[in-house]
This record gives sequence, structure tokens and C-alpha cells, in this order.
Amino acid sequence: MFKKKSASRAARLTAIAVSVAALTAGLPAVADAAPVTVIPGLPPVQVPELPKVPTIPGLPPTSKSKPKPSTTTPTTPGVPAMPNVKTPTGYVALAVDGDHQIYWWKNGEFIKKMPISMGSDAHPTPNGVYHTKEKYRDMYMDSSTYGVPVDSPEGYRTYVEYATRMSWDGIFIHAAPWSLAQQGVSNASHGCINVSTENGKWVFDNVGRGTPIVVRGTIGGQYTGD
Repeated sequence: MFKKKSASRAARLTAIAVSVAALTAGLPAVADAAPVTVIPGLPPVQVPELPKVPTIPGLPPTSKSKPKPSTTTPTTPGVPAMPNVKTPTGYVALAVDGDHQIYWWKNGEFIKKMPISMGSDAHPTPNGVYHTKEKYRDMYMDSSTYGVPVDSPEGYRTYVEYATRMSWDGIFIHAAPWSLAQQGVSNASHGCINVSTENGKWVFDNVGRGTPIVVRGTIGGQYTGD
């Protein structure tokens, strides 16, 4: 009895196999079929491929471009932009009549400012680009250098320290302890840029010959010499 049942089951399985083979024999093979994801407990799922991004002839492929480095001089809040002038020493200065300050940059970086007093309304400092020249640790300045006799009402002869020449007609940036009350507030000189003794020494010690000093905003017209 057992042998008859086993033979009958084997015959049925053989018949099923022959039927399946007959059904699939005429089907074509599928090339590049999409991958099949099998999750335990669920029937196989065929995952469709994502469409390819079309390319447009004549256009380069897209890529993430890096931002270009800035070529502008960085600014500091409350500080004017550095004048665009050439400097052989790395230093650039800007003397502003509006706030009575002189601003200093080195190699494009702002480094310090100083309160100043420039020429009074009677002797205004001309606007323009000056270049530093020789220096004097100390010297006597007198009005005769620009045509005013020392013994006249407008004449003077004054001992000064840390004087750096800016022009050949007598304009210097120099220490002027007698005008500390006016420095950063008003103009009181005969045309020079007055600074404190400490700041005059800093200019004397650090600023080389040929450094541009730009004067801006005075009523003194335009400086044309150098």
C-alpha cells in the first residue's frame, strides 16, 4: 500500500515539473533585469531603476564651484577704507579732518589710529597724498621756512621732537605736547600734523621713508608737490 502511494505522489510531481518546463520554455531571457529585494515573510519585490539624468550637448557637466577668495581689503567697523595708494614700506596713513584722527595700516591691515590737530583755518593743511621724507629726532621749526619772519605777529620758533617731514615746504608730522587739548578735537597748527609725544615717537621709529600719508577733508585746497 505504501509503495503504491509513493509511486502515485512521484508521478504527480513529475507531471507538475513537466508542465512548468513547458510553460517557461518559450519565454525570452531578461537582460539587465532590475534587482529583486527579498524581505522575509513578503513576496519578492522588483525595485525599478532610477532614470538617468540626460546630458545636454555643448554644456559642461555641473559641479559645485568653490567661492573665489575676496580681493578687497578687509574693513574694521568705525574705520574708513584704506586709501588705494602704492607704498614701498607696507605702511599707509589717512589723516581725516572730520574726526581729527590719523589711521594707519600695515600690509593692508588696520593697526592703529591717533588723535591729531592739523592746520588751523588761517593755515590749513592741503589735501592730497604726501610721502614721508627725512626724520629729525629733534629740531627747531620757525615760520621763516615759509616766508613769515620769526619776529612778526604770526612768526614763531619752536623746539619739536620726533619730526617726520611730509613736504618740502615745511609740513611735518611731529610731537606737539602743547596742543594735546586740541588733538582729536580741533585744528590749531600752522599746517603740520600734531600728535602726542608717544605717537610722534611711534611714527619716527616705525614709518620708513616714502610712506604715503593721505590728507582728506580740510579747507586747505589740494597739495600738488612732493
